[in-house]
Amino acid sequence: NTDFKNWSPWDVIAHLHYFDQVSMAALLGKEKFEEEKRSFIASLKKGQTNQEIAAERFRDTPGNVLLNQWHSTITELSDSLGNCDPEIRLPWFGPDMGLRMFTTARFMETWAHVQTIYDLKETKREYTDRIKNVALIGIKTYGWTFLNRKIDVPGEPPYVKLHSPSGTIWEWNEPNNSNYIKGNAIEFCFVVTQVRNVLDTDLIVKGKTAEKWMSIAQCFAGPVVDPPKPGTRGIR
Repeated sequence: NTDFKNWSPWDVIAHLHYFDQVSMAALLGKEKFEEEKRSFIASLKKGQTNQEIAAERFRDTPGNVLLNQWHSTITELSDSLGNCDPEIRLPWFGPDMGLRMFTTARFMETWAHVQTIYDLKETKREYTDRIKNVALIGIKTYGWTFLNRKIDVPGEPPYVKLHSPSGTIWEWNEPNNSNYIKGNAIEFCFVVTQVRNVLDTDLIVKGKTAEKWMSIAQCFAGPVVDPPKPGTRGIR
């Protein structure tokens, strides 16, 4: 099994497939989405986890069939999102989301969860500058990371300077010699998606604000989730 909550690769694909189906429902309108939302919330109230909810829906589906179904759904979802008016908003579990952020969030979740399978298989992954979508969500959720934990935002966001897979420099926020994060963009994306503990990366993190953020960074919505302990994700 993977290092993510001991999920199997089947669990990972089932989880992604489940929420891609929910995303397709959101594209069909509020009424269709509300059906999925009610079902999901009812399952949570019964004490089921995300893993169990997806497993219940796809319980009789063999791995190879599930993988093909997911690939079909995510291709349809990608095409549908690409053909939508970029100004529309889509219903979701919290506030409605703009199309661009909705699409970016699906990209981020897919990218992060699939990494766990690469880690398990110890297979080299090809990264491209498309991960800027993930980095951007990480940057935008700086304040939310603290507010979600009911912690006061400690100050201005750190200066972030990252080297992209292509070698391009990406920069966010005002340059600051005492409050910054510098390093590999892939590792930054790992940290904000909680695929790695920051201590298992070569990121240079300076300043109390930057250190605090990187120690609890969470770029995905939902309840508070703690990052993996050092040495527990992607370390074999």
